[in-house]
Amino acid sequence: MLTVGGGTKIFICHSPVDLRKGFEGLSGLVERNFEENIITSQAYFVFINRGRDRMKILYWDNDGLAIWYKRLEKGRFPKRSEGKPTMERREFLMLLEGVVPRRLHKRYKS
Repeated sequence: MLTVGGGTKIFICHSPVDLRKGFEGLSGLVERNFEENIITSQAYFVFINRGRDRMKILYWDNDGLAIWYKRLEKGRFPKRSEGKPTMERREFLMLLEGVVPRRLHKRYKS
């Protein structure tokens, strides 16, 4: 079970990733592509393959790196437009559940 707190930062890699990579390969991508330290940031780093049917999430779990892996039996993860490398928590949870919103409406601006 993957639990995501309200203040957790979530980063997504926009380019497709070879998901045969393990801890060292994915943490190397984090160092090259993001300006966050994987250990001190307590953030989740999301990687999706070229076919968009598999996802790996790399994160620091208090005493070591952990990888969470999801493979879809049907369908694909939606393609995100290039832009900011961060995701909001609700957008991330909808991505995991397969919900594709046309637009996120905020009640207020933060």
